[in-house]
Amino acid sequence: MIYTSPHSNISNIIGTSAEDIDTRKQGSDRYLLMSVVILMTFGMLAVYSSIAFFAETKSTTAGTLIVGHLVKLGIAFFVMLIASKVNYHTVAKFSRIGMVVSLLLLLAVLAFGTEQFGAKRWLNVGGFSFQPSMVATVALMVHVCVLLSEKQEYIKDFKKTFLPIMFWVTLTCGLIGIEDFSSAAILMGICLVIMFVGRVSVIQLGSLVAVGILGGALLLGQSTNRQDRIEQYLNQIKEIPSEHIIQGSGYQAQQAHIAIAKGELMGVGIGKSSQRDFLPAPYNDFIFAIIAEEYGLIGAMSLIFIFTLILFRGIVFIARNAEDHLGSLLAVACTLTIVFYGFVNAGVASGILPVTGLPMPFVSYGGTSMLFAGLMVGILLNISKHNRDRRTLFYG
Repeated sequence: MIYTSPHSNISNIIGTSAEDIDTRKQGSDRYLLMSVVILMTFGMLAVYSSIAFFAETKSTTAGTLIVGHLVKLGIAFFVMLIASKVNYHTVAKFSRIGMVVSLLLLLAVLAFGTEQFGAKRWLNVGGFSFQPSMVATVALMVHVCVLLSEKQEYIKDFKKTFLPIMFWVTLTCGLIGIEDFSSAAILMGICLVIMFVGRVSVIQLGSLVAVGILGGALLLGQSTNRQDRIEQYLNQIKEIPSEHIIQGSGYQAQQAHIAIAKGELMGVGIGKSSQRDFLPAPYNDFIFAIIAEEYGLIGAMSLIFIFTLILFRGIVFIARNAEDHLGSLLAVACTLTIVFYGFVNAGVASGILPVTGLPMPFVSYGGTSMLFAGLMVGILLNISKHNRDRRTLFYG
C-alpha cells in the first residue's frame, strides 16, 4: 500500500505518468508483418518450383539458387526490421540526398548499365548488380511526401509547390522511362495519387497528367519492342490467333494463360508445374502464373487477398491514423507501391495488362526489388508505431 498526502503526485512515486497508464504500449502493425511473412513463404515455394530450368541454363542447381533466394529474403527481412526501428522523420531528412544519388545512378545505368532483354536496367558495382530504378522509386516517393508536408500552408501555389515537385517527378520518371517504361508509368501514377492526397490542385494535376501522356507517347514511339507489346495486347483482346502468338511477341502471355488454365480450382500440386519449362521468366515476371498452376484459383486468389489486406491496413489503419501529414503521405506511398507492383504482376500473367516485366514484391526471385520492398514495409511499420489512435485503458 502506498501512503501519500492529497497534494502528492502519485505518478512520481510509482515512476510513471498518467499517459503511460492510460495507453497501451504502441507496437508495429502485426497484420502487415504477418502478411509480408506469408508472401515470403509463398515466394520461397514458388521460386523453388520454377527455377529448375533457369538453373540449368546457368550451369548450376535449383538448390544453389534457392539458397541465394533465402539469403536475399533474410536480408530484406533484416532491412525491414531495421527500418521499423528508425523514426520516419529521420528518413525524411535525407530525402534530397537520396534524390541526388538516385539521379546519378540513373545516369550511370544509361551509360554503363548491363543490357538484359533488350534494355539497360542493371548496374554492376564490385561484382554486385542492382536496379537503380528501385533506388530512384523509393527516393522520389519519400522526397515528394516531404515536399508536400512542408508546403501545406501554400499547397495550391503553382510556383512554390507544384513546379518544384513536378521538376523531380518528371526528371526521375523520364530517366527511368528511357529503359523501363512500365516502372516509370507506375511511379508517375503513384506520385499523382500522393499529390492528390496531399491536396495539390486538381487542375495542376491535370497538367501533370498531360505531361505524362506526352512523355509516354514519346517513349513508346522510340521503341519497336514496346509498340509490339501494345499491339499484341490489343490483338489479344479482339481475338487469339494461336499460330501467330506462339511465333510472335505474345508467346509469354500465351504460356502464362495455359499455366493458369491448367491450375483450375485446386491446382496441379506443389512442384508439379509443367509451364515452368516454357515460360521465359517463371521465377520472376510470371511467378503468379506458376502459383495459379500449382495452387489453382484458390491459391491465386489467396495471394491477391494478402495484397488487398496490405492495402487495407496501409491506407485505412496506418495512413489515416498517422500522427502527421508526412506519416500519412509516406504510408500511402509505400502501400501503393507494394500493392501496385503485386497487382500489375498478377494482371500481366492473367492477360489483363500488357507484358511489363515487373516483379511481385516478396514473391518473385530477385534482390533489388525485395530489398527496397522490405525498406518500404519497414517505414510502414515505423509509422504504425506512432499511431495517434491510442485507446484509453483505465480512465478517461
